Amino acid sequence: MTRQHDETTTMGEVSQDAGSRCPVAHDRLPHPTSGDANQQWWPNRLNLKILAKEQPVISPHDEGFDYAAAFEALDLAEVKKTIAEVLTTSKDWWPADFGNYGPFMIRMAWHSAGTYRVMDGRGGAGTGQQRFAPLNSWPDNVLLDKARRLLWPVKKKYGQSLSWADLIVLAGNVAHEIMGMPTFGFSGGRVDAYEPEDDVYWGPETEWTNGGDERYQGERDLDNPLAAVEMGLIYVNPEGPEGEPDPVKSAVDIKETFRRMGMTDEETVALIGGGHTFGKTHGAGTVPEHVGPEPEAAPIEQMGLGWKSSHKSGKGVDAIGSGLEVTWTYHPTRWDNEFFHILYAYEWELMESPAGAKQWRPVDGGGSDMVPESDFSGRREPRMLTSDLALRFDPEFGEISTRFKDDFAAFQDAYARAWYKLTHRDMGPISRHLGPEVPQEELIWMDPVPAPQTVPGQAEVTAVKDAVAAAGLSVTDVVKTAWAAASTFRHSDFRGGANGGRIRLEPQRSWEVNEPAVIGPVIATLEEIARANGVSFADTVVIAGNWAVEKAAADAGVQVEVPFTPGRGDATQEQTDVESFGHLEPKVDGFRNYDPRGTKEFPSEFALVDRANLLGLSAPQMTVLVAGLRVLGAVHGDTKRGVFTENVGVLSNDFLVALTDIDTQWEKISEGLYRGTAADGKTLEGTRDDLVFGSNSELRSVAEVYAADDAKEKFVRDFVAAWATVMDADRFDVKK
Repeated sequence: MTRQHDETTTMGEVSQDAGSRCPVAHDRLPHPTSGDANQQWWPNRLNLKILAKEQPVISPHDEGFDYAAAFEALDLAEVKKTIAEVLTTSKDWWPADFGNYGPFMIRMAWHSAGTYRVMDGRGGAGTGQQRFAPLNSWPDNVLLDKARRLLWPVKKKYGQSLSWADLIVLAGNVAHEIMGMPTFGFSGGRVDAYEPEDDVYWGPETEWTNGGDERYQGERDLDNPLAAVEMGLIYVNPEGPEGEPDPVKSAVDIKETFRRMGMTDEETVALIGGGHTFGKTHGAGTVPEHVGPEPEAAPIEQMGLGWKSSHKSGKGVDAIGSGLEVTWTYHPTRWDNEFFHILYAYEWELMESPAGAKQWRPVDGGGSDMVPESDFSGRREPRMLTSDLALRFDPEFGEISTRFKDDFAAFQDAYARAWYKLTHRDMGPISRHLGPEVPQEELIWMDPVPAPQTVPGQAEVTAVKDAVAAAGLSVTDVVKTAWAAASTFRHSDFRGGANGGRIRLEPQRSWEVNEPAVIGPVIATLEEIARANGVSFADTVVIAGNWAVEKAAADAGVQVEVPFTPGRGDATQEQTDVESFGHLEPKVDGFRNYDPRGTKEFPSEFALVDRANLLGLSAPQMTVLVAGLRVLGAVHGDTKRGVFTENVGVLSNDFLVALTDIDTQWEKISEGLYRGTAADGKTLEGTRDDLVFGSNSELRSVAEVYAADDAKEKFVRDFVAAWATVMDADRFDVKK
């Protein structure tokens, strides 16, 4: 059904007698315009470029361009009317199935959003990544390059006031509406990226949809943070696990992969049944004999379009996509619950598509004249995928499917809500959602945060700081608590952070990385201070952390005031989805020298860079934060690993001075643990998350700036700025 088109060079075996030669044999190194030669020479090197994303020089927009303001100035009703005209006007160069591009646009929007995974918040429709590799060339996104080109007249008309990321999702909504499905709402505000997200780990495979077990442990335990069962798929193999047409086994994969993007079983059944109410798949001819390379590998004259087909006309009824040739319902451009009625109306037998793909049809020629061909040239029987039959034959799915078959209103409500969740899950809290169609209902998956009763002014901030100072709390414990509150933030899906004060709620207050025995008493004291001063707990914990940093800086001889943005609210336990929020728990956290893993999946410094990336930090910000947290004693547990100072609690550059000391000799004493012996005989103990700032050439170049004799004050001020960045990372209500 699918294949890999690979024009990259291959890596040879390591020579055992290479001597002083390059340790890796290369057929040919890439030109700088086509790849990173250093990554070819040393494939295990840290990629710090992921800490320099969204650089202004990449964007074609003017400096200071405000997309939120531009979007809100649009007449959304007029935009939707323009989209509807495009969706109902078939083009000869790519004819609309059944005369309506609506199903095509639903698939495009679904696949744009469906890459989201709750484990690390990556993927999703938020920045229009479907325009770039690898997503634009994934086998599961076959032919969607045409869908985006069909929308170009809309994008051209509204220009920078309507991002591709918003347009793709909005087109999916309009598609539903013109076919009779009342949507739950639409939120704009997605800002386009102009480069691919190279920080997303899609899996270890080097081939598309190879059906291997590289991403599994044990029986069929999918590795974290992956959500799809095979490389290049959005969710599951529609033919069944590794191509085995077993609906019950398929249900196992479906439940797991949809759970990993935050969906319940009911939402899963609603989405599959609702999405497959519309349109068809394309498998009119064999693959790969008739299908050319994907967009990223296509010849330049194809202008970014891929999968060119030589099968007859190559389009319309002759189109080849997945290789499956399935139309599910009798009315593929009408909203109803016909999918479920058809699912139960027939018994099903296995068949092959013209491309040889495994699919299902009614036994004994049932329904043979009920489904129109996409060009209305004839009629045929309804068909189903193995993954569709899972909704009937799995007991849990079957109960839900039967209910949706018999209760159209329940199905419609479930689907509308699930579609909105699917296409908006990665947008974060409601304060980031724009436009006249934003739902008014509070949705728990948005991690709702009530507005505070009061917004503290300078007098209240000072009073809280004085109360914290008088409470006798240590700088180290307060820093630990504030960092635990704020550092859950994920720039990938805008979840977490100090706003909401969820550090005092389950599950966050009980996470091992947060040292409940340490932060528990601090939280209790800060709750009392918050009540006494009429300030939200969320604001109080940040103010307290700022007090600790200011005191530590003053003790180092540098007077600073940490920037503070007031106005955080306090969420309740009922407003917190414990299971979903649990995915924000750091299993490894190099900022706090926390790595409980027995068997290392990958070196801890890679996890540190990954967490810095999720926090939206740069390499210098990561460097000063790690160095500062170490000297403040904010490491996990009672260990002194990485605390390279005799003045714990004083905000100094001692950590980086020690690491760059050329007279200190380091040796490995156990897996991930190292001992340094200084010239005066004193010993230090550190982890890979410590030593990387001295061993990695790029990070050392940054560390040397801050370790220099003239950098003591600069270090403090840069730490303060980076600290404030983390504390305020989730303040979207003041940063639209």
